Amino acid sequence: MTLPLLDNRRARRLFLDRHLLLRPGAGPGRGADLDTVLTDLGFVQVDSVNTLARAHDLILWSRRGQYRPRALEQLVARHRTGFEHWTHDASVIPMDFYPMWRLKFERDAARMRSRWSEVRREGWAEELDKILRHVADRGALCSRDVGEGEARGSTGWWDWHPSKTALEFLWRSGDLAICHRQGFRKYYDLAERVIPSQLRGVQLSTAEIVDWAMSAALARLGFATSGELAAFFEIVTRDEAKAWCAEALAAGRICEVEIEMADGSRRRSFTTEAALDAAADLPEPSGRVRLLSPFDPALRDRARAERLFGFHYRIEIFVPEAKRRYGYYVFPVMQGDRLIGRLDAKRTGQRLALRAFWPERGVRMGRARTEGLMAELGRVRHLAGVEEVVCAEDWLRAPG
Repeated sequence: MTLPLLDNRRARRLFLDRHLLLRPGAGPGRGADLDTVLTDLGFVQVDSVNTLARAHDLILWSRRGQYRPRALEQLVARHRTGFEHWTHDASVIPMDFYPMWRLKFERDAARMRSRWSEVRREGWAEELDKILRHVADRGALCSRDVGEGEARGSTGWWDWHPSKTALEFLWRSGDLAICHRQGFRKYYDLAERVIPSQLRGVQLSTAEIVDWAMSAALARLGFATSGELAAFFEIVTRDEAKAWCAEALAAGRICEVEIEMADGSRRRSFTTEAALDAAADLPEPSGRVRLLSPFDPALRDRARAERLFGFHYRIEIFVPEAKRRYGYYVFPVMQGDRLIGRLDAKRTGQRLALRAFWPERGVRMGRARTEGLMAELGRVRHLAGVEEVVCAEDWLRAPG
């Protein structure tokens, strides 16, 4: 049977539309509007690197130019419409998704217990009740309030001081929840004092959670393989994902499609008839030059981004400086439905310094595109809290 083909141009646009990057974003970027953005994305990864703005703030700002970091803090700590936990990494997740995370709590707890067993760590089990009693009696605490911090020479969280290990376990397994942050430091409280009672009481079967996770992932990606769907929230296993796809395909809930990659090759994926209809009627993309976070949801899967956009991107934080091709922390830059380059910029006092920009091969930095890039830096300075943008004399580099 010949499968329908989604050409690369339409595939990119469908994918970007599902990630809220195809059209101009309108809205105040706070309150109910921010809740909608978070729900549409599925989650926002939290990261501590702050050369310009933290990853989660830049992700949300790129969708809502009026967004400011205080809005996400209030969403989690005051309004309780989002909670912090794990997807592929630490993330802020819509609070309505909390019942589906029970399966992740169970599986994370089992995985952590297995690791403890492997390294035969002593003292951690006795700390669990101690930490819970401490939080119940005294209220929220942070890692600094327990134990002695991370052990020198640690090779992983299971080498931490037992009380810090217990704190991590209780959060990952759902007994504790992050109630707020001070600076970037997490504070934990009993889940019953953070998570709304109507959500804590919801009990779903494993099959119901798997069905939700797979359906929700496909809705946010537009098209994907079973492995890509499993990796979206990292709640379900790859075997569960394969079984779900087979059942959903047989039931006519999803269909198969050939996706044209940037190099002309084709990749068989799953989608829905509704998504195919939407892909045929998408508007032209916004011409805005967009500065993206290295952890943007659209780029989180580096291999998929390379296949779909022809954009090879790696973070070089852990690469020795002498071996870096670009820089410590460079930002992907998008225009329309193309990734046009990468930018090295850093906040220094009240200035945002543009140190370098490497256009992709075939991207010409004419007057209009250069002005578009400068306009984007002018916009992002409000998020970064700086007064001006300054450019190095040699900021425009040879194509990467």
